[in-house]
Amino acid sequence: QVHLVESGGGSVQSGGSLRLSCDASKYTTASSYCVGWFLQSPGKEREGVATIDADGTTTYSDSVKGRFTISQDNAENPVYLQMNNLQPEDTAMYYCAAEVGGVWCDPIESEFTIWGQGTQVTVSS
Repeated sequence: QVHLVESGGGSVQSGGSLRLSCDASKYTTASSYCVGWFLQSPGKEREGVATIDADGTTTYSDSVKGRFTISQDNAENPVYLQMNNLQPEDTAMYYCAAEVGGVWCDPIESEFTIWGQGTQVTVSS
């Protein structure tokens, strides 16, 4: 059962930008929540990219720091992942995940129970 809906994926050339959107409004009206973005490349395990919590605190993986920005204007709005200076190694299926009520907010797959079906990002050189 899909609980979150991602959009915004597509194909771009190296150096280009995309903005992914995650509709998590069903969950982000809670007083405590965490929304994260994960990626999964073919043949590899899913890995965390970025997270944002109800206070607006963000975390990023080292591979995307300075290039990707996770944001949410307010609790009713989508959570965005702005991806700049995309490189071929960023090619992956990108998933949005959410968790409600916890005190942590780290990009660790096992700590999220609510997921979307993913959106494909392809970067060509």
